[in-house]
Amino acid sequence: MESINKRSYMQKLKAYKRNPISLVLSLLVMLSTILTIGILLFLIGYIMIKGIPNIKPELFQWEYNTLNVSLMPALINTVIMTLISLLIAAPIGVFSAIYLVEYAKKGNKLVSIIRITAETLSGIPSIVYGLFGLLFFVTALGWGMSLLAGAFTLSIMILPLIMRTTEEALKAVPNSYREGSYGLGAGKLRTVFKIVLPSAMPGILAGVILGIGRIVGESAALIYTAGTVAEIPKGSDFLFDSTRTLSVHMYALTSEGLYVDQSYATAVILFIIVVLINCLAGFISKKLSKV
Repeated sequence: MESINKRSYMQKLKAYKRNPISLVLSLLVMLSTILTIGILLFLIGYIMIKGIPNIKPELFQWEYNTLNVSLMPALINTVIMTLISLLIAAPIGVFSAIYLVEYAKKGNKLVSIIRITAETLSGIPSIVYGLFGLLFFVTALGWGMSLLAGAFTLSIMILPLIMRTTEEALKAVPNSYREGSYGLGAGKLRTVFKIVLPSAMPGILAGVILGIGRIVGESAALIYTAGTVAEIPKGSDFLFDSTRTLSVHMYALTSEGLYVDQSYATAVILFIIVVLINCLAGFISKKLSKV
């Protein structure tokens, strides 16, 4: 084993001597990796040091007031906002990707237009989505600053992400799976839903998880559409009540300048939620891959 390692090391050394640029590029890659990891660890450590000592039972009381500055209403609103946004965006994104990959003809101009549009929408800043939601959902449709307006705005924001990741996941499924299904007498629809979709499920789930992460961390678009009311929506028309999510809650506390310590504690809770979501996604993805 040691001889193999020495031989590979000598081969790399000779290659670097023949081409010094390779050595420079390798050093730059290593430096970039160390720098990225260092910045990430610094940010996580800074948030943890500032936030963990300020996590107190008062932050988890059911109702928000100026004495406890509870994050519980914002946490519940975040869950509700995420579920509604996914219920709107996920089916549309997945079915659109199925059409693009499985049903649309190659060289179709409509397909190219849809893909260019999706890529363009992916690069638009979230504040632009917020302004669109304010003009269309809040003002034109008369929904006001509400849970529903925020959810629709977020669904438009994450729709291109889910559609593109689902499309790539469907393309990654080998054609032999489809051919085998057709050979056994299955039709197009049955092949798609029984063979292709289950095989692509880990990739589809990855896109949905990325969408959840963007929803949980979004604040700019929601300030203009959902508002900043720190209460849980109630009543039969709760969809039209103004709410705030965890990210908006953290922004509001920081901007006021009176509850900076509580905003750091909220950042820790938000970070833990995102980590748990990613861990859960990885666990489900492994389970689905084994099936």
